[in-house]
Amino acid sequence: MGMSLEERVRSAVAALLHAAGESQTDLAADLGVSQAQVSRRQSGLASWSLADCDAVAAHYGIDVLDLLAGPTRAAEALPAERRRVPGRRAVTAGAASADGGV
Repeated sequence: MGMSLEERVRSAVAALLHAAGESQTDLAADLGVSQAQVSRRQSGLASWSLADCDAVAAHYGIDVLDLLAGPTRAAEALPAERRRVPGRRAVTAGAASADGGV
């Protein structure tokens, strides 16, 4: 049997964090929650709500259906400008808009 929806979302969030070179703290700041709340959701102690999934998808610039589809689809949907480049610090959505996207 395949992964449950909750497992797919947790795996997709982990894949997006890795692909974007972000930490749970980076994601939490943009979502307006604490790093501990993201950690609880990622560990399975709490669930990602549909509203959370929508916010995570918006943070990464992907469709929520790509997030719900699992880690491979979510990572493939991540826009090139959000992908981590070795040797370059990740630029979060908030930072990009604060400096005009440069």
